[in-house]
Amino acid sequence: MRINSAVFGALLALALLLTMAAAAKTNSSKDSPNAATHNAQDDTMRLAGEIRFRSNCARCHAAPPKFSPRMVSTIVRHMRVRATITEEDTRLILHYMSE
Repeated sequence: MRINSAVFGALLALALLLTMAAAAKTNSSKDSPNAATHNAQDDTMRLAGEIRFRSNCARCHAAPPKFSPRMVSTIVRHMRVRATITEEDTRLILHYMSE
């Protein structure tokens, strides 16, 4: 009987935490109406960067593990010259690889 009450208590605490997290998320999106727009733009840039990566980089390279933004910047800058990647493509690839 104790195990059941402990499980029930843990589930109740989890439900309370999830409710509080959902309420906090709702409040933060109400406070910042531009947050949804920013997230949509970020997702669009990430998708465009992935497309650019696949068309420019994936011909020779597999998708790398996540590196620090500084390392990614250095790598992409060097490859930009070798692969004649445009500045726009460079910006989108950097965004994709550093997120």
